[in-house]
Amino acid sequence: MKAAVFSVEGKQLREIELPKVFDESLNKELIKRAVLSIQSKRKQPKGTKKKAGRDNTAEQRGKRSLPQSERTTNVGKARLPRFKNRRHLLYGRVGKVPQAVGGVRAHPPKSEKVQAEEINKKEKRKALRSAIGASINRELVEKRHVLDEKVKLPIIVEDKFADFEKTKDITKSCETLNILVDLENAKSKRRPRAGKGKQRGRTKKQKISILIVTKDNAKVYKAARNIPGVEISGVDSLNVELFAPGCEPGRLVVWTEDALKALGEKA
Repeated sequence: MKAAVFSVEGKQLREIELPKVFDESLNKELIKRAVLSIQSKRKQPKGTKKKAGRDNTAEQRGKRSLPQSERTTNVGKARLPRFKNRRHLLYGRVGKVPQAVGGVRAHPPKSEKVQAEEINKKEKRKALRSAIGASINRELVEKRHVLDEKVKLPIIVEDKFADFEKTKDITKSCETLNILVDLENAKSKRRPRAGKGKQRGRTKKQKISILIVTKDNAKVYKAARNIPGVEISGVDSLNVELFAPGCEPGRLVVWTEDALKALGEKA
């Protein structure tokens, strides 16, 4: 399979042979497993304090020899641990048990729980190849991006693209490649996040836009990192989640010519 290489001005320079990785068949289930495995390894262990709900004076006292005010049995009350040495309303209140206010949790989260979902190495590599192959499937890409009719997949640009240091140069080049409309669409779809993530510093949710793949950590990283929804990666740092964010394959990818050659050697 051959594809055209474009200049940063949008002019076709030549045609090159694509690596065999682009011929990989689509396997959505395997891609989903690989993405969930990556996401699970970012989770942090969480647990509860050992004395949570137990650090109080509540105890069950069932001796008949005790004064009635100190007993917890044979006094017409449930046989449960109750506070002692507390004043007024707190005296005699139930504590330490799961059904009590401020009591222990019945089944709290355990910090020793294994969070990571493992996947076989060969399956992970196959999932990455499948996700890369899906990036040239026009039907899938159009479901997730705004794609101009003039655009032919995959989008390959000359290596000069990786040396851009200014955001305005990236924007101008994307306009000549007819993919600026997707950047503008992603920029307009930054919205408030639902749920408690807002309390944890994640106040906004950003729509994903294009992925730029270079041979290594090029200068274009600094130029493109502030464009909403755009991600940049070197060939050695590629993973399934970059090509299938949200477990959905079909991302719009811009390759540099060197990156494509390096991918062919690696694959």
